[in-house]
Amino acid sequence: MLTPDTSRAWLDVDLGALLANAKAFQALVGQPLLPMVKANAYGLGVSAVVGALEEVNPWGYGVATLGEAEELRGIGVTRPVLLFSPLVADQAPRALAAGVRPCLGDLAAIEAWLALGPAPFHLDIDTGMRRSGVPWHDAALVAKVFDLVRDASGWEGVLTHFHSSEADLEATRRQWQRLTDLVASAPRKPRFVHAANSGAGVAGLGLACDFARPGIYLYGGQVAGHRPRTVAALRARVLATRRVRPGDSVSYGATWKADRPATIATLGIGYGDGLPRHLGNCGQAEIGGAVHPIVGRVTMDLTMVNVDDQVVSCGDVATLYGGLVSLDDQARAAGTISYELLASLLPRVARRYRTP
Repeated sequence: MLTPDTSRAWLDVDLGALLANAKAFQALVGQPLLPMVKANAYGLGVSAVVGALEEVNPWGYGVATLGEAEELRGIGVTRPVLLFSPLVADQAPRALAAGVRPCLGDLAAIEAWLALGPAPFHLDIDTGMRRSGVPWHDAALVAKVFDLVRDASGWEGVLTHFHSSEADLEATRRQWQRLTDLVASAPRKPRFVHAANSGAGVAGLGLACDFARPGIYLYGGQVAGHRPRTVAALRARVLATRRVRPGDSVSYGATWKADRPATIATLGIGYGDGLPRHLGNCGQAEIGGAVHPIVGRVTMDLTMVNVDDQVVSCGDVATLYGGLVSLDDQARAAGTISYELLASLLPRVARRYRTP
């Protein structure tokens, strides 16, 4: 691959670690995978990620938007692509043209899809997330849906979404039971039943069924105490340094003031790149083998770090996460989750890939 611009900010992506995580997850669940590659493969770059994951022979890939599905087709993906966001009825022809398998949980969308012919689709059952899908407890609606799909040759799967698989195993088991009870009452069992995300997969609950749908575990995010291999490291160059005196403030709003002489390193990254503004005065950065605090507000293009008396030069590389500062630790400092840190990265952060 071409060497990207590393003069300012970039993301190092270890595709070998990504592949190792996929293999480890597959060994845990004992079933084929449907990797979730939505949001540009969680910010890492969907083309490179899909290319690496082909080695595990996934059943297919999961996306959230029709545009993402069309992008996969555009880069040559021929495996099944599941669209997990609700399909609006008038978008059914576009989904069909892209060769997408929609996850349907709305009567109008189901009717619109069936009117187009026998193309494959999956039924989305709401067992407690209350976000989308056919509510498991609405017997009248469930009966109408089953009447619609009873003889539909395209009905190949049924699924649900767990809301607390990383933290509440009993709630996860209840959701699974609701799904299996509903499937047992269906006029026929579809070919695929699936529900297990990263949390359910590592919990060892035996819920992988016909295939599992890992997301953050693939990309290096900690899941319920399980630490996969680090995949992404966010880097930025030191663009300037200056010495501050006791009482000197740093950045907008003067929210941080030095209590002793110190050196401030200015990094070429900010919230305009996807680094959370909330990391001001609470985040950390690794420079020269040591971890230092982010001080003052994170600005759109630049972030300041207090390196005290460490010798730092322009051009030195800082690591915001993926080194001594982990992805999950930085996410906690920002008051968010690893998913958001990765998915928030904007296009001007170059992606640099290490191949297996």
